[in-house]
Amino acid sequence: MYVVMNRFKVKTGSEETFEEMWRSRESRLDQLDGFIEFQLLRGPCNEEEGYTLYASHTLWKNRDNFLAWTKSEQFRRSHANAGQSKVSYLGHPELETFETVEGTWMKPQKQSVDA
Repeated sequence: MYVVMNRFKVKTGSEETFEEMWRSRESRLDQLDGFIEFQLLRGPCNEEEGYTLYASHTLWKNRDNFLAWTKSEQFRRSHANAGQSKVSYLGHPELETFETVEGTWMKPQKQSVDA
């Protein structure tokens, strides 16, 4: 598994606009080989520095699948309007990538059949 996270420091007052931008986007991720899941995560609010921390979190089968996404037409279309939103950020997004070394996954539950 390959985990990719972009961390965003969203200025206080822009959180709702930021979340709506993600909710209404057309990600096209499901069109790519090796894509497993996406989550937008809201972290703590740093009142002293005036931002809320967010992370976009994607899970891929492997690094090559992620790299293929970054070079795809779907990626270009998904990011075509980047920088045109009314969201205020503190700095640029910070990309972090991780390869799974060890993991534990939940076993699928057997469905019971009612008699």
